[in-house]
Amino acid sequence: MNSFRHRIRRVRSVIGVPALSLLMATASGCASTDDAPAATVPTPDAKVTKLCRNLHDLLPQKVDGLERNDPEPHSELTAAWGSPAIILRCGVGWPDAVLKKGTMPATVDGVEWVVEELDNGAQRVTTGGRLAYVELTIPKKQVSQGGAGPLVDLAGPVSKAIPKGIAD
Repeated sequence: MNSFRHRIRRVRSVIGVPALSLLMATASGCASTDDAPAATVPTPDAKVTKLCRNLHDLLPQKVDGLERNDPEPHSELTAAWGSPAIILRCGVGWPDAVLKKGTMPATVDGVEWVVEELDNGAQRVTTGGRLAYVELTIPKKQVSQGGAGPLVDLAGPVSKAIPKGIAD
């Protein structure tokens, strides 16, 4: 069985077929024409920064088959893969999207995410129930090719580095 089908089967069992369809149908990219994407670096407190540094040390070299391509400015609070880039930011604030209509929860390998479709078609997913919030922006290209892959690839590092709980 190929890796994509295995991932879909794992995600289906956790979030269900309707949610998976929505997860895969929504999205679009934070595209950059440069080699290195750009990302705003979060400014969390020292406790959250330490958790994010722990996560940074565990991040994989590839996500959803895409090579690491860290954003500018360089920071242990951000990471990226591919071009257009899947961008990770650790230490962001609680996602206001939770209160918006049209957002949905997803749980992938024990990590809870709030899934939000952005106006430009990109998809932003943010962890919930962790002592630090981790945000991913997934380009349309990756979502249309099976957008749950990044969540599957990052669930392990997130669950190892950032304990469950309520962030301050």
